[in-house]
Amino acid sequence: MNKNIVAFIFGISIVLGAYLVSNAFASRYKTEDVVSVTGLADKDFESDLINWSASYSRKSLDLKEAFAQLKADEQIVKAYLVSKGITEKELLFSAVDVQRTHEDKFDPSGRMIGSVFTGFQLTQTVSIESKRIDAVETVSRDVTSLIEKGIIINSFPPSYYYSKLSELKIDLLSKAAADAKLRAETIAKSAGGGLGKLKKANMGVFQITGKNSNENYETGGTFNTSSRIKTATITVKTEYKIR
Repeated sequence: MNKNIVAFIFGISIVLGAYLVSNAFASRYKTEDVVSVTGLADKDFESDLINWSASYSRKSLDLKEAFAQLKADEQIVKAYLVSKGITEKELLFSAVDVQRTHEDKFDPSGRMIGSVFTGFQLTQTVSIESKRIDAVETVSRDVTSLIEKGIIINSFPPSYYYSKLSELKIDLLSKAAADAKLRAETIAKSAGGGLGKLKKANMGVFQITGKNSNENYETGGTFNTSSRIKTATITVKTEYKIR
């Protein structure tokens, strides 16, 4: 009799132990129901800072003569820009770059036999950084009129920037996160469930492109400086639990 009771208890223990082990194993490897979505936000904005530069040069066999001509050109360029409403505080003149120039010489068969010194090429750059974008844009287009005064000047395309970029980024992050949550709620509802707690959220790449441009997004982010009107875009990747 005692032997039967012991055997019965032993058997029950084995069954119960097996059940507990299998239940713990299943719980450990049970897949939790989650939904992964990416939220998107974008905004058009206008740059509030412009940076423009132009270079002018002089060439002469005599270094002092070339330098004197270049400094005279600097005064003419400065006077012209000030007459267009640019303040002297907004102007920055670079140091003079000096290059020795040479001309290659060839024999009748086309072989190079040496080079001849042709003079000193002196170049200086003037730059403007200003919040008065319209005024600087006008200057960048019209400054080549100085060529009529004998100044060899080359105007470069302006670059445009935005001084409140950090605030814009925070605003877009908030909107992208809200968009991600809305998408997750829609998916959960259509599946007959409800949205649970947020498990994970990662910010995507911040992209700035010219408005209505065909610029491609870059893996590390695009930062357009050639367009006055731009579009900022950001994504937020999230993962929510499903109830």
